[in-house]
Amino acid sequence: MSHLPQLLLLLIVIIASAKLAAAASTRLGQPAVFGEIFVGLVLGPTVLNMLTWPVFAIAVPGGGHGTDLKPFLGDLSELGVILLMFVAGLETDVAEMRRVGRIAFWTAAGGVVLPLAGGAAVASAFGLPFFWEGLFIGTILTATSVSISAQTLMELGALRSREGATILGAAVIDDVMGIILLSLVVAFARSVGSIDYLTLTFIVARMAAFFVLAFVAARLLPSVGRWAERLGVSQGLLAAVLAITFGYAWAAEYVGGVAAITGAYLAGVGFGQTSFKSRIDAGIHPLTYSMLVPVFFVGIGLQANGRELGGHVLFTLAIVLVAIVAKAVGCGGAARMLGFTGRESVRVGAGMISRGEVGLIIASYGLVHGIIGHDVFSASVIMVLATTMVTPPLLRATFPRGIRPDTGFVEESIAGPPEPGA
Repeated sequence: MSHLPQLLLLLIVIIASAKLAAAASTRLGQPAVFGEIFVGLVLGPTVLNMLTWPVFAIAVPGGGHGTDLKPFLGDLSELGVILLMFVAGLETDVAEMRRVGRIAFWTAAGGVVLPLAGGAAVASAFGLPFFWEGLFIGTILTATSVSISAQTLMELGALRSREGATILGAAVIDDVMGIILLSLVVAFARSVGSIDYLTLTFIVARMAAFFVLAFVAARLLPSVGRWAERLGVSQGLLAAVLAITFGYAWAAEYVGGVAAITGAYLAGVGFGQTSFKSRIDAGIHPLTYSMLVPVFFVGIGLQANGRELGGHVLFTLAIVLVAIVAKAVGCGGAARMLGFTGRESVRVGAGMISRGEVGLIIASYGLVHGIIGHDVFSASVIMVLATTMVTPPLLRATFPRGIRPDTGFVEESIAGPPEPGA
């Protein structure tokens, strides 16, 4: 019997519950993604364990029922992840990253090094192998959610302050560093147990080959886009963009030996530099955010099992604590060394705490490819929810309300934040 009726019913529940939960979350002052992940936890094995209900059972030949829609849901989630990372690349302003300069770069670096080391140390302390699971846990902790901090900074009127500009620039650079780190960890993890000089050379060579090919191919994207627009078919440009994005994702896995999402991100960055970026944006967002992204975020909750954390409470608490402290100290400390005042440094550190889409994508990749187990994955989901919750209150506590020039903040353009001490 076809599994289509059960899959359609599951999609109805996921999409409707995701959007309703997102609406409720924003009304409570939290990001929409918080509600989508939370409702996934409720629907998943943590509370309701929805996928085991008879209504989702699949009839099998010879009588009886199977109950596993997870493979089909997993495929849709993977497509959602690829498109989500493409959108992240599309929205990455390369010129802006250059303009925010060394302050944002070193702030982001501080927010990568300490969480990476802290996550690996926690893994080692709880008996997990340092290579590669420990490093992968550290990689999960490196990402920052720029959207959550940006939304709160806008509410406070601090988006164009020196601290606000640094937070936004560092968050974008932070995610780029996280993707590069993920690529390295994944490439080496696939050869664990067999790394010698020859293997190491091969890994580095195939990664380098992929990145060179990706950047060379990016120069052809404007010509391909113009050709697709001249075909005279419905949505020719968007179809070409999707085909190229999936091609980049495939090449990342099978040519570069890195994560498919790395290829999707690079495709997004490439198309983001073209003259038809806005048209791609207008087409890709409805496709991505109407179904595939809700499936991914709710699917995160469906895969996580809070009941498994009964014996891992200390590990989860340690991951949450390290995620908050390491990011705040790493980013805030770097800002302080670059000339920010103590109070300004605290604001920068607080604004970099939240984890979001990239952290979840990295954790999901690790689970699907067997790098981390369900217990670590569930702890990572809790960490993302916890850091998402604490960031807005911390920003509101450290930033004064109603920021104006006479409060000590200079309303500078984000494109050109002043150097500390200027």
